[in-house]
Amino acid sequence: MNEKYQIVIGLEVHAQLLTKSKLFSGDSIAFGAEPNTQVSPVSLAHPGTLPVMNKEVINLAVKLGIALNCSINQHNYFARKNYFYPDLPKGYQVSQHTDPICIGGHLTINGSNGEKKVLLNRIHMEEDAGKSIHDLEENYSCIDLNRAGTPLLEIVTEPCLHSSEEAFLFLTDLRKLVRWLNVCDGNMEEGSMRCDANISIRPVGETKLGTRVEVKNLNSIRNVKKAIEVEAERLIQLAENNEPVLQQTRSFDADKGTTFALRSKEEADDYRYFPEPDLPAFFISNEHIEAIKADMPVMPDVLQKKYREDYGLSQYDAAAICSDKENATYYEQLISGNKHYKAAANWMLGPLKAWCNENSIEIPQFPLAPVSIAALIDFTESGKVSFNVASTKILAAMINNNAGDPSEIASSLNLLQECDESTVVAWVKETLANMPDKVKEYHSGKKNLLGLFAGQVKKLSQGKADMQLVNKILTEELNK
Repeated sequence: MNEKYQIVIGLEVHAQLLTKSKLFSGDSIAFGAEPNTQVSPVSLAHPGTLPVMNKEVINLAVKLGIALNCSINQHNYFARKNYFYPDLPKGYQVSQHTDPICIGGHLTINGSNGEKKVLLNRIHMEEDAGKSIHDLEENYSCIDLNRAGTPLLEIVTEPCLHSSEEAFLFLTDLRKLVRWLNVCDGNMEEGSMRCDANISIRPVGETKLGTRVEVKNLNSIRNVKKAIEVEAERLIQLAENNEPVLQQTRSFDADKGTTFALRSKEEADDYRYFPEPDLPAFFISNEHIEAIKADMPVMPDVLQKKYREDYGLSQYDAAAICSDKENATYYEQLISGNKHYKAAANWMLGPLKAWCNENSIEIPQFPLAPVSIAALIDFTESGKVSFNVASTKILAAMINNNAGDPSEIASSLNLLQECDESTVVAWVKETLANMPDKVKEYHSGKKNLLGLFAGQVKKLSQGKADMQLVNKILTEELNK
């Protein structure tokens, strides 16, 4: 990227809320239904119908606002945003305009340049439009109104992002957060989280914003990153060629890796906002806000800090466990009643994750309950079996038998480690006696031969020797 220019990015993220019904009617919002089957006279805007507010939407908006350090606006009302489009049954969208429910706030990201607070402008509530489908009929566009009236939160950042990497990190962390709070499932492929990117460039050192273009309806975080890179490069080429930048709405072709113009926006759209007359203004009390705050889960950054400072986990392990609320819950169940904090993390991010990847499932869907895995971890930490044996043979047997006692399985498969010191001493002495030349080399300075000796003892014992004890006795015998 040309170092003469600074990229300026602002994001608008639409998050579909995890309610059972629409914003102003009882219609279901479940994904995957046949077109135009989740509608009613209200969502179809039949004359004489009146909207009724879904209170859960307010609760979810406040919850997300608290998590994103926003000020909660207690006096709220809805407005009509007037525009005409085939998938908008009423001819207007019910949204918030001058008084969004959440004001300001920030989300902290960690990138290659360190920690950064991404500033938010607002979060507001609104209803979704329907969906236009252009590839089913050759000569017609089809309209599916199942999505019309679905509750959304629009999260709007300030124009404070300056690279595709920062946008990628922000969206990744935001998606993790809305999932953690059970506000939105974050599934961009199904359209329940969508992003528009406003992009402009300016000479380095300039403070005035350049002419922006908006790239609409990006359906994956990777596509957001790629679209920003492609569009920023296009804008720089225009600037280098002294060509004007047109204020446009554009789309991104992921297959070709290009953006293309949808329409020009030389003037601001006039949506003729005015207060929605069919919905009363509403007030959110301090008590209501405090009740929502009290019911919120521990935030992932707080949990990560606890895992690092109290449990001794690495930053990588703590972040991996806290990447998803269900993963963190599973980990908490693994360490319930014991203090095998590091061992539990190693098991969860090692053999359990590997098995899940091979079987295309997530860790919370692992076939053994956390209590069974915790018992296996406890048994392994007792030193009666090696980690390698436990994580392969015993774990496999437990999966095949739908759990079982790890100790009994180890006994039945003859897998218990030999911890009797006299037996291990005999194996060590036999190994050294069979390798006199290597013993001489060890004494002449080749200390790395210790691993060779240990491997031979393991082979002689058919894998039963306690390797910690083997290394201790080997060192003693070789240093006599």
